[in-house]
Amino acid sequence: MPTMTAAQQRAQAKLDYDAFLAGCPSRRLLDRISDKWVALVLAALGSDGPHRPGADGVGEPRSMRYSELARRLAGISQKMLTQTLRSLERDGLITRTVTPTVPVTVTYELTELGLSLHDLMRGVKEWAEAHMDEVLSNREAYDTRVD
Repeated sequence: MPTMTAAQQRAQAKLDYDAFLAGCPSRRLLDRISDKWVALVLAALGSDGPHRPGADGVGEPRSMRYSELARRLAGISQKMLTQTLRSLERDGLITRTVTPTVPVTVTYELTELGLSLHDLMRGVKEWAEAHMDEVLSNREAYDTRVD
């Protein structure tokens, strides 16, 4: 068997990613991005919000301060928001910018990688919002039927 260079080994490993296998690193990434707070942070950073829609009604990605995110994500604790932002920064999905003002200004913004995931997550969020009545109806029917 011929010796492979490091680049060839990385390329081969990429071909070998299979999230159905327990040890695959892509499975850990799926665990991370399937978290509700990750999805909501990505959605928040990826739009202007309900009060400032863009021309297409969706809004444009923008940077947000920590306090803006905390207000937008009702119910998230300070600890969970901090952990979520750190994990997204570590994965290269967002950037954290510190501006030396008084007080210090810290903003978060989607990276190109984060934008590519945001488009998918926005679709999931929109699907959930559009189909919630149907899901609730199905749950009620399931819970009331006699087995």
